[in-house]
Amino acid sequence: MTGGNSGIGLATANRLLEGGASVLVVDLATEPVIEHSNLRFLSIDVAAEGAATRIAETAIAHWGRIDFLVNNAGMVGGGSVESMQVGDWDRILSVNVSAVFRLCQACIPHLKQSPRGRIVNIGSIMTTLAGEGMGAYTTSKHAVAGLTKTLALELGEFGITANYIQPGAIVTGITRASLDAGPEFEAFWSEKSALGRLGQPADIAGAINFLVSSDASFITGHGLVVDGGVMRKA
Repeated sequence: MTGGNSGIGLATANRLLEGGASVLVVDLATEPVIEHSNLRFLSIDVAAEGAATRIAETAIAHWGRIDFLVNNAGMVGGGSVESMQVGDWDRILSVNVSAVFRLCQACIPHLKQSPRGRIVNIGSIMTTLAGEGMGAYTTSKHAVAGLTKTLALELGEFGITANYIQPGAIVTGITRASLDAGPEFEAFWSEKSALGRLGQPADIAGAINFLVSSDASFITGHGLVVDGGVMRKA
């Protein structure tokens, strides 16, 4: 579970632990937020050279197997395409796409040995839509969809499923600056939501928990939209 020390990742780690899973939380933070007998923590930049191999090796060292991989770490920013710094573009794509690719690649040999291999990647409603000033983020989340669909086709014969989540506006560290800037952000997304509210990390954690469960064994190559109905409102 990358990006597992806050927001969606933390909520998902808690949900999986509650269900009896053993979870490796990977995060830039130096210390875990939660402690549990079935939780191990690795502080690392997922985009760093060799990070994917180290993450996979750490999981194997602790438990001897990998049954599921949740690629949740991500970042936004960069500004408009015209003004964006190349360094910002490279960093966002390296975290949101390249790190996902590398970690999937590192874990696939181990997932093939599992009786229930699962990959869940985190996309966004921007996997389908687009937003001004979000060129790098939108591009990265479109790429996550393409990668995941390809993984589903390539790994199906091994019983491994690969899916991606498309969260809407969720109250996390990524959205905190927009929420703190004024009531407009929350009002806009709440009004667009059929349920009339922003999403909470637990909303996404439930969806991830479902996709790694045996109940989702015949679902693969799919983008599960968890947005409170935002994308259904013009």
